[in-house]
Amino acid sequence: MAVHFIGFSDSASFWRATQVFGQPDFIHPRWDVRAKQGGEWAEGDVRVFATGSEDDTPSPFCWDDSVRF
Repeated sequence: MAVHFIGFSDSASFWRATQVFGQPDFIHPRWDVRAKQGGEWAEGDVRVFATGSEDDTPSPFCWDDSVRF
């Protein structure tokens, strides 16, 4: 089981989420097509949204997560 944080843009909300769910295995800067359909989800994974939910329409513009590493 992996924990995915999606759309966190400030450290205060990120910190509160880590207090509840622990450190994330994946961080998705925004809810986009790549985050939703990029093949990173597995059965039983936990998805933690800063705002919204996985039922929201993802942005068609993808964010390159690799720029953070």
